[in-house]
Amino acid sequence: MAETPTSSGPLIFDRMLLRARRRRAAALGPATFLLDRVADDLAERLAAVLRRFGLALDLGTPGGQARAALHRLGSVERIVAVDALPVSGAKAALTFVAADEEALPFREGSLDLVVSALALQFVNDLPGVLVQIRRALKPDGLFVAALTGGDTLTELRQSFAAAESDVEGGVSPRVAPFADLRDLGALLQRAGFALPVTDIDRVTVRYDSAMALMHDLRRMGATNALLDRRRTPLKRATLQRMAEIYAQRFADDDGRVRATFEIIWLSGWAPHPDQQQPLKPGSAKARLADALGTREISTGEKAGK
Repeated sequence: MAETPTSSGPLIFDRMLLRARRRRAAALGPATFLLDRVADDLAERLAAVLRRFGLALDLGTPGGQARAALHRLGSVERIVAVDALPVSGAKAALTFVAADEEALPFREGSLDLVVSALALQFVNDLPGVLVQIRRALKPDGLFVAALTGGDTLTELRQSFAAAESDVEGGVSPRVAPFADLRDLGALLQRAGFALPVTDIDRVTVRYDSAMALMHDLRRMGATNALLDRRRTPLKRATLQRMAEIYAQRFADDDGRVRATFEIIWLSGWAPHPDQQQPLKPGSAKARLADALGTREISTGEKAGK
């Protein structure tokens, strides 16, 4: 049965296939090292926020790591998990809602905190999802998310492109496109978040071979789910050539190969009148030159040099 799209924009991902890949990953035994790292970082970031959250939403995280981090904090009273697939290991404080990340079933101003770990990079309408999150938050509610960024799996992308060019005389999309830091910061502002912040954590993982990396990606449920992917099976010759190119270009002295995962962190607050506001241009009461202990040089002085 075809999935009814929830996005009004172009569709990039086959989300039914993504869910099937996640189910397969669970059957294989999921590779969770990246989620574990993100969950630990999420706990550190939220621990620095000195407030309690009555109702928190874990949006689409493909595992229980984010929920476990929220539970450990002690500052979250109740957790709601939204996922298209059933969650496991639910605690008493957890409510599960079966829903798609692109169609949130929450009334406006109902949530104190929304978190998401390594899920939002696979939605078709990220701007629309961010708007829904901001609307669902109470005034001064907090949103924190981690998603994979533009340099993720750059080595695999380059190796596949070179291999397909060599073997098949053309290139097809094999690795999903990921947003970059500046784009995501602009999307937070467009969605109406106050005090938006973005930053990057780059993780380099080493493998015995490109094939070992591919196996881990299957166990993450993160293999190719692009709608415009090539539908014919991957040729063995192309796969072997990809592994050769990967080893030639991205191996260390010990023969092991590198894989880059770029994690972009987003955070923002639902607007509230009591929040700190940026100063208007020209309203500063102290000179930057005085603070730095230096002499301010006017534009005319610079031009005269």
